[in-house]
Amino acid sequence: MNMTAYLLPCIFITLLLTEWAPLEAQVKSDKPNVLFVIADDLNCNINAYGHPTVKTPHLDRLAKKGVLFENAYTNYPLCAPSRTSMLTGLYPDQTKTYKLTDTLRNFAPDVITLPQSFMNSGYYVARVGKIYHYMNPKDIGTPGHDDPESWHEAIYPRGRDKEEEDKIFSLRPGRFGATLSWLAAEGEDREQTDGKVATEAIKLLRKCKEKGDPFFLAVGFYKPHTPFVAPKKYFNMYDRSAIVVPQVPEGYLETLPIPAQKLLTRFKVQNNLSDSLARCAIQAYYATISFMDAQLGRILDELDQLGLSENTIIVFTSDHGYHMGEHGYYQKTTLFEDADHVPLILSYPKMRMAGRSTSAMSELIDLYPTLTSLAKIQAPEYMAGIDLNPVLQDIDREVRISAFTQYGSGYTVRTTNYRYTEWLNGGDDLIELYDLQRDPAEMRNLARQPSYLGVIEEMKALLKNRIAQANDPPGDLLILPRD
Repeated sequence: MNMTAYLLPCIFITLLLTEWAPLEAQVKSDKPNVLFVIADDLNCNINAYGHPTVKTPHLDRLAKKGVLFENAYTNYPLCAPSRTSMLTGLYPDQTKTYKLTDTLRNFAPDVITLPQSFMNSGYYVARVGKIYHYMNPKDIGTPGHDDPESWHEAIYPRGRDKEEEDKIFSLRPGRFGATLSWLAAEGEDREQTDGKVATEAIKLLRKCKEKGDPFFLAVGFYKPHTPFVAPKKYFNMYDRSAIVVPQVPEGYLETLPIPAQKLLTRFKVQNNLSDSLARCAIQAYYATISFMDAQLGRILDELDQLGLSENTIIVFTSDHGYHMGEHGYYQKTTLFEDADHVPLILSYPKMRMAGRSTSAMSELIDLYPTLTSLAKIQAPEYMAGIDLNPVLQDIDREVRISAFTQYGSGYTVRTTNYRYTEWLNGGDDLIELYDLQRDPAEMRNLARQPSYLGVIEEMKALLKNRIAQANDPPGDLLILPRD
């Protein structure tokens, strides 16, 4: 047999395979990866949002490569309902999820979650840490209220902070999850649970790089949720004597509707803190934020070193905000700015608006349609959230005129100029109005001011419309009734 005649087909096949392999890799790389990072109980009193004290260099760095949303809001200032809304694109009144013990599929068994949409589009989908709700710190190291259908792989780290709970100071000894508690810990970052979260996330990034498949990686930090535990060096970053403790004027509570008063006073041990205790608590919260930020930095560094940043969408947010003495309160679960306002930074490769901020209103429910739109993958039609891509293309665009939040028997709507809140049936003694241009701290309830009657009527109509939208049945998705 002529050797040339034999070799030519082999050479052709070899060249064909050589050309085909990079083509397959190129097709894979055309799908953008997603790094979805969420903190627990993080408010906007951070340097990235202009706070003069709290140091967040890695969030600052992320903001320089993305768009920072100045007016992003949770739909429910409590972990489980907020995370369920964010991951389903549905309002709490649609999923019937209101309590910490309500799991994702209690009332919406067939819902397709955000990570499931990516899974259904050929992505490798994994999570590390707290994404869906579970009790923090009680359930650290366990699946908690996780949704197994949402992940190919799930990792639940457990660190030194969990083993050393007996060393933590608490206003109620031995109680941490809903009580001010803190510890300036011995040891290194990587021994703490959030340090282990970063380490495991880095391992998964390396695994994804090696496989070459597009990935959706969700990273859930446990901090700065109580107990405020971080290595001592982060506490040393903040001088307690320089901390400003929010002050509340005498008689303030009586200006609020009874349901709002009850919320602000329900944690009795945390009411009327002494100045020294308040400074310790605020210092510990700041320290824990900076510790969490450092762990985020480790993940961003690895993303860069692996060359994955060039094709990765990055989201950073929190499930809700947190009061640190504002309105005399230390917790979440209110319908004030401190509990409802959340940090939100969104970055993707070669974005034109990188390093800019936008005043456009947004809600956590909007993340689902935004991410699926950016990745050009199919998402459920029943979602109630709005795609934020027009804002990402032009920071002066608006897709919402208001932000909507609910808690318990209360509903609130936030516009550029006002916040309007109704409790129960919204009677004359059950409403609040705040002029945010004159009173950004929301300390002067204007509900009984005759000069604001016109504003109240406008805001009442707006809130009524938003409540109706939040109660729209989500297409043909099965929603089970609450007992």
